[in-house]
Amino acid sequence: MDRRVLVLIGTKKGAFILEGGADRDAPWRLRGPLCEGWPINHVCQDAATGRLYAGGGNPWFGAAVWRSDDLGETWTHSSEGLNYGLDASPLRSVWHLTPAHGALYAGVEPAGLFRSSDGGLTWAHVEGLREHPSRPDWKPGNGGLICHTIIAHPDDPERMWVGISAVGCFATENGGRTWEARNRGVRVDFMPDKYPETGQCVHKMALASGMPDRLYQQNHCGTYRSDDGGRSWICLDDGLPSTFGFPMVAHPRDPDTAFTVPLNGDDRGRFVPDARMAVWRTSDGGASWRALRDGLPQEQAYLGVLREAMAVDDLDPFGVYVGTSTGQVFASRDEGEHWARIADLLPPVYSVEAAVVAA
Repeated sequence: MDRRVLVLIGTKKGAFILEGGADRDAPWRLRGPLCEGWPINHVCQDAATGRLYAGGGNPWFGAAVWRSDDLGETWTHSSEGLNYGLDASPLRSVWHLTPAHGALYAGVEPAGLFRSSDGGLTWAHVEGLREHPSRPDWKPGNGGLICHTIIAHPDDPERMWVGISAVGCFATENGGRTWEARNRGVRVDFMPDKYPETGQCVHKMALASGMPDRLYQQNHCGTYRSDDGGRSWICLDDGLPSTFGFPMVAHPRDPDTAFTVPLNGDDRGRFVPDARMAVWRTSDGGASWRALRDGLPQEQAYLGVLREAMAVDDLDPFGVYVGTSTGQVFASRDEGEHWARIADLLPPVYSVEAAVVAA
């Protein structure tokens, strides 16, 4: 069967789709802006249905989830049920979407989790997360108090992890009724207590393939791995140029391989170190790291990569995709060894995902 690759892009001024062949060579066709130019924080595909979803927020109309049943040609959106009640402040935005086990989950700002059983048409609040005893102490990160990571266990629909800035990692093993904070071993350099139960500014988490209790995390204060479902974390900073970055993605098949993009720190501009862009890869579970630079800008690259703006496809060899704060999208079709710029002059890129579909 012939296949094509869709690179799904969320930006400050709408969603875009880059479409290319399975060889991931030029030319790439760009469609957009989509979703009526709303700020879109995340675009993804439900592999089970082929449907595309986009989550975002409009300053006037609030949070909404967009849906396309024709691979992005047309879109509709709904916010029905996306609220904490009539007396609560309205949601500002949807930050992340995860299809899993026949449902669709949305992480929102102010931080919380919602579930849809009808493809995003209506929503129900997963109340257990905000009922956690730490809730009165939740504080926003620089980007707000947001639930930006949702990881569903691949086999057990009762198990799930979420990441909230600047609160930490939480896990449920009973379908969201109750949640446990899982942050042991993760530093908080900007607090008097460096290892509190909550208060960690998790930036992104990724699940390792084939090892559903292995998680990778990029944090405000370091890079980490957990081998016990987040109950404890080990630091992977050795070999990286910085303890600060946003994205984290895992190899689609090898649990020992993951990618991140360190920045130069939280107080020095938040761009790639020395203004030389690199994607860093570990192939041994974080024991060592290697900078991948071939084809990426190596001078005057005053750019950043946000938490959702890196992705992989599931081809063999798999592709890696990175979007930047200055509107470029770079792609590698050989697992990060070589890179090519496949889009430029987009609005600031908030998210990147890849979907492989029939041609």
